[in-house]
Amino acid sequence: MNKRVLGLLFAGLLVLTGNLWGNDLDPRVTPRTRGIRVAKWHFGSNYDYSNALVLRVVDGDTLVLDNHEKVRLIGIDTPEIHDSDKLNRDVERSGQDAASIKHLGKLSYDFTRKLVEGKRVRLEFDAERFDRYKRILAYVYLEDGTFVNAEIVKQGYASLLTFPPNVRYADLFLGLYKQARDDRRGLWGK
Repeated sequence: MNKRVLGLLFAGLLVLTGNLWGNDLDPRVTPRTRGIRVAKWHFGSNYDYSNALVLRVVDGDTLVLDNHEKVRLIGIDTPEIHDSDKLNRDVERSGQDAASIKHLGKLSYDFTRKLVEGKRVRLEFDAERFDRYKRILAYVYLEDGTFVNAEIVKQGYASLLTFPPNVRYADLFLGLYKQARDDRRGLWGK
């Protein structure tokens, strides 16, 4: 097939799947991101991870960028908000009931959402770029320099979850975690 035929097929596909640049019908757009024009499609490796828009927050430690890639925050773990195998493991491990864990997960989600949703961020990578679920693994910074992963731990909305070789800030996170627990911040005061 020549390039022109491929181009026409591609254009037809775009027409069938909707408006390439609009976001009015995208259910993933939240009130905070409504009106911000985002690309629905991401082609190639030209995406600028130093100036990414957080389209939405999935849970306390997972974000969706405007290119629709999921980002898992390195080094931290927040309680689950959805029924899942991890929630079941957390119930068994902690002795808490699922409803209590989900409530804490909602608090973490709300904190992270207020912190980053609809805002521009810069991603920093460690040794591994993706997790087993194909999410991007990253340390995330707001435009004002706030280290998002650390701020969530510092304010008491996350535990630690370190998987070598992604350990660049493990010591920092450990200190922040201990201080948040000692001060009964966030989830530790509930």
